[in-house]
Amino acid sequence: MVDAGIGRLLVASLHQGIADLLPTRLEFYEAWLNPAGLRHGTIGLAPLAAVLSFLRLEGEPYRLIAARAGEYTAEWTVADLPAFRRTVIRAAPPAIRVRLVMRVARTMVRSTYRGSRAIVRWRKGRGAVDLRGSIFCEVRDKVEQPLCEFYASAIRRLMYLFNLDVEVGTEQCRATGAGQCLMTVLVRPAGASG
Repeated sequence: MVDAGIGRLLVASLHQGIADLLPTRLEFYEAWLNPAGLRHGTIGLAPLAAVLSFLRLEGEPYRLIAARAGEYTAEWTVADLPAFRRTVIRAAPPAIRVRLVMRVARTMVRSTYRGSRAIVRWRKGRGAVDLRGSIFCEVRDKVEQPLCEFYASAIRRLMYLFNLDVEVGTEQCRATGAGQCLMTVLVRPAGASG
């Protein structure tokens, strides 16, 4: 049965991240992320949850794959934007551009899994992203490290693709026992290095 709530982009980027970083394990993961399901958009919530669960057992590769998948999701999201919209965003002054890019990020989060939302608040060049319904952070047992790397990397990459230098950090994660997933987005001044 198809779960229309799972976005093809999420599944495809996760598949590509596994292919890049764990190529010898790709066949194992394709039991759930099979190519036919990728093409037809028929991969549902249960197979995706199984993949994420098994990936977490891989240790450090989980974080790397989640980060790579987030980067792919950002790149493919920008590639799918109308050229005029990309041009308008790039031409905006940085203070406005960062907010326009976060609108793209909110849409991207929603498109990865219908149950996900990103609520963004800005104050003095610092954003707080309250991530609700992250499929990555739904775990039975509490984990030691936050599992929000997919979205942190996606936001970081989106900003980079629109010539913005930001630092994205995870402040809280439901998977670690926190009440919410909360990320911070710190915009660095043009020309700053860090």
